[in-house]
Amino acid sequence: MFPMVTGFINYGQQTVRAARYIGQGFMITLSHANRLSVTIQYPYEKLIPSERFRGRIHFEFDKCIACEVCVRVCPIDLPVVDWKLQTRIQKKQLLNYSIDFGICIFCGNCVEYCPTNCLSMTEEYELSTYDRHELNYNQIALGLLPLALIDDYTIRTILNVPQIKNG
Repeated sequence: MFPMVTGFINYGQQTVRAARYIGQGFMITLSHANRLSVTIQYPYEKLIPSERFRGRIHFEFDKCIACEVCVRVCPIDLPVVDWKLQTRIQKKQLLNYSIDFGICIFCGNCVEYCPTNCLSMTEEYELSTYDRHELNYNQIALGLLPLALIDDYTIRTILNVPQIKNG
């Protein structure tokens, strides 16, 4: 008879422990119910990226000296720089510059090490397409400045500032 009683006691203790764990989980769920939502309605509301955000690369063709430093510092040798040597003036002439954003990891090394600052990061992050070949940007596409997010009146912008609790 005693093993049966101890079995019931153990079963009761396990049931109480399980109920307590479920109650603790439920209390955590209820504590999250009081918080404000952080979800935004994406196409109509957009977060303003931070100051150091690394988006699409902007390229200025006139500043580039075709030194290919961007290619050497890129971890995946991504920028394609085509140039020809002007023999009479001993200077490189840039013919074509392109970056495939389907492969780019947006590390920012090319921008950081460019000696003429012809490369810069923009706030543009909407690069999705149905065809991956459309992500290969040449110097003309890279030279276009993106539409400023703040200037678009159809979109409500939201600052991406973390809420700090006092106390």
